[in-house]
Amino acid sequence: MSQAPRRTAIALIAALTAVVMSGCGAPAPTPTPTALSEAEAYAAAEATYRAYVDALNRVDLSDPTTFEPVFALTTGEALAADRKTFSDMHARAYSVSGNTRVQSIVDRRFDSSTGVVELAVCQDVSQVHVVDESGNSVVSPDRPDIQQMRLRAAPLSSGATRALITSFGPDESGVKC
Repeated sequence: MSQAPRRTAIALIAALTAVVMSGCGAPAPTPTPTALSEAEAYAAAEATYRAYVDALNRVDLSDPTTFEPVFALTTGEALAADRKTFSDMHARAYSVSGNTRVQSIVDRRFDSSTGVVELAVCQDVSQVHVVDESGNSVVSPDRPDIQQMRLRAAPLSSGATRALITSFGPDESGVKC
């Protein structure tokens, strides 16, 4: 299998951040600067990430309408990446089974002027399988069962219990899963 489809599958599983149809659905709301406390901002970001994983676990790659709940929890880079990844996986007729489980979430950074937080997250993807239309796995045999990443999230408004995920990336904080 070429590296491009394998990277695409890993992108879904690693961040479980991805989906379809670049023009589908209403645009996600834009986070606004806020006067949230640090604890409120972290709580909103964690709740959003947990909702994001729940939405990812309900994605059916053959049905782009199932991508919308994922898109509703992201904005900016994260939304663009999700739309591209899901679109690609849908076009390739991939299917996904199994669930990602949140293993841990560690608060990393807080910007008091914007309420933006950074979290280090560990997720168990050992039960997640992605196959092509012939039933062949597109998951790297080297994929770790427990994956670590960094995410940033911005609250929607002052006092909000919800945030939007703005970006995902590798976690280089030193936190171990």
